[in-house]
Order: sequence, then C-alpha cells, then structure tokens
Amino acid sequence: MNTVKPVLTAKASRPRRRMVVENDEFAAFARRILRAHGKRVATGDVEALIDLVALSTVLDIVIAEAVNGLRRHGYSWAEIGTRLGISRQAAQQRWGGDES
Repeated sequence: MNTVKPVLTAKASRPRRRMVVENDEFAAFARRILRAHGKRVATGDVEALIDLVALSTVLDIVIAEAVNGLRRHGYSWAEIGTRLGISRQAAQQRWGGDES
C-alpha cells in the first residue's frame, strides 16, 4: 500500500493535495541509480567521473526548478526552508535570485 507523506503546509484559504503518490519510491530509485553509478566509477571507470560530476549540476538545476514551482504554487520561503531544515532567509538566498 502506498502512503503519502503530508505535503507542505498549505494556506488555509485553499487546501492543496499531492497529485503523485509515488514520489517517495521514485526518489529512492533515483538514489539507487546514483549510488550504483558512483560505485561503478569507484571500481576504475575514471572516464565516467565526468558524467557523475555533471549529474551534480543537473541536480542543482532541478532543485531550483522545484523550489520555483513551489513558490509559484504559493508556498512561502518559510514553508520551504522548514522542510529543508534551513531558515527562510537561507532558502531565499539560495534559490530566490532577484525575488523579494
């Protein structure tokens, strides 16, 4: 049975629901792939090291896109920061760009 973790705190005026319930399983799958790739590089596939490092850049980009999407859906910097275990200010400085 799939269980859905509580979503980010929604504003009282309009409740939000999590559209996709398999996000936890998908994230676990992605972690397994990344670990396997790292192990492959560690066993002597030095040519794949460049690709592994490139994944870090891609991950930074998609995290920024995810945060921007949450902001467009009305989540506050405080809500995002709380879920990440950082302050509102830290989240805004990292992903806020020119946004106030």
